[in-house]
Order: sequence, then C-alpha cells, then structure tokens
Amino acid sequence: MKIAAIQMQSGLDPEANLAALEPMLAEAAAAGAHYVLTPEVTMIFPENREQLRSVAAPFEGHPQLQRVAELAREHGMFVHIGSLAVPLSDGRFANRSVLFSPEGEIAATYDKIHLFDATIAGLNAYRESATYRAGEVAVTAQVGEAKLGFAICYDMRFPRLFNSLANAGASLLAVPAAFTVPTGQAHWHVLLRARAIETGSYVIAAAQGGQHANGRATYGHSIIIDPWGRIVAELEHDRPGVLLADIDLARVTDARERIPALANARDFAPPAALQG
Repeated sequence: MKIAAIQMQSGLDPEANLAALEPMLAEAAAAGAHYVLTPEVTMIFPENREQLRSVAAPFEGHPQLQRVAELAREHGMFVHIGSLAVPLSDGRFANRSVLFSPEGEIAATYDKIHLFDATIAGLNAYRESATYRAGEVAVTAQVGEAKLGFAICYDMRFPRLFNSLANAGASLLAVPAAFTVPTGQAHWHVLLRARAIETGSYVIAAAQGGQHANGRATYGHSIIIDPWGRIVAELEHDRPGVLLADIDLARVTDARERIPALANARDFAPPAALQG
C-alpha cells in the first residue's frame, strides 16, 4: 500500500490554499498513492480569531471540501484533509479532520481532542480552548487494508489516545500538524517515533512548513515511520512537497508480536500517598 504526506505553507486565503493543494494531490495520485494526508489547518492558517471568523465556512456545503471530494473521486484515492476550522453554535470552532473515500464521500471526521492551554512564566497565557472546542471521541476508519487512527498535532503528546487507537485495531496513525520551529526541532521526531514504537504502528505526519502569512514559522519535516520506529521517509526541509512511501502491514503484526506492549498493558490504581 502506497501512502503520501503533503507538506504545505498554508496562508490566509482558502482558495489559494486549495489551488496549492490540487497539483500535489495529482502528483501523489500519479505516483500510485492509495491514501494521502494533508497538514493541520490545510484550508486556512489564521492570524487571529477574528480573521478566522471572517472566512471559516460552515461544514455543510463547505466550498473547498466539495472540491476535495471531487478530487478524491477523480484520482480514485483516499484524501485525508488533516484539519480545518469548522464554526460551531457556541461561537468557537472545531479543529476537524476529514477523510474522503475514493468515491468522493466523507468516510470519517475527527475533532481534535487535546487543546493547548498553557501559562508560561513571563509570557501571556495561551488558550486554544478560547477559540476551539475539544472533541470527545477517538476515531478510526478503514483505508483499504489498513485501519486508520486519527490524531491532530498536540494530540501526539498524549500516548493514551494512540494506545486506544491501536487497541481498536489501528495499524496506521495519522498526525497532521503545524509544529512551531523550536518545538519541532526539540520534539517532533522523538514524539512521533515513540508513538510508533509504543503501539507497533505506522505513523504518517503531514506538516505545515516555512514562513506563513500570519507571521508564524512552522517546522515542516513531514515524516513516515514504521512500527519499529524507523524513519521510512522524510522531507528534510520546511518547503511544500509530497512525501511517498510503501507500507507493509505485516510489519505491524511482526512488531506487536516481538514487543507485545499492547497485550501486556495492565490497569492500575494511581499512586498512593505514603503514610508517615
């Protein structure tokens, strides 16, 4: 099974982002990809909440998604839009991943579960939850012979989600992302390799990369990792591009037999306080 990760440099115009995506989907299809993953915030990478509100389209009848459905059908492959912002009734947004089947139908959606809310000494507090509403359901979907597990960016720091996906039968874990450069340099490879090793799964991570119109710089380095934690393919830069790799699902079975961590895992009580 051939899979592809598309690396982008998404800006503030959804139509321009779609126009940049189309030839890369065609390139992946021409190379024989069965499944293609795009990055987090594929359709718009907002400068601020107000700018996002001004351009984010409703999920029903979403113009860019309608075109992606046509492209999935034209190319006859699974197209996984890593994420886009979807307006919700409470004024916030869902950071939603959307998988299209080769027939151009929506096969599954996933709303990002883990949101980055942090207070760092000397810096302003960052509250992703002020703009986005967290999802509550882990998602898998069948993609050819592979069962796909869904995650988005910050989710990769929470092993329990990935263990849950693998225990539900996922053999390929998708992690679309928009990692900053400092965290990318420090954590990108080690976190993704750890998630692959812990679950004995393939991991595909499609990234945003480069300097964006919103002023942010992202790390790039889209990557595909095998169930033993080996890097199968990587874009070793932050420019737009298409990353391709063949995966062998027999390696998932082999890795899980050699290191049966999923089977050996046990529930346990939290630490008890020592009595003085």
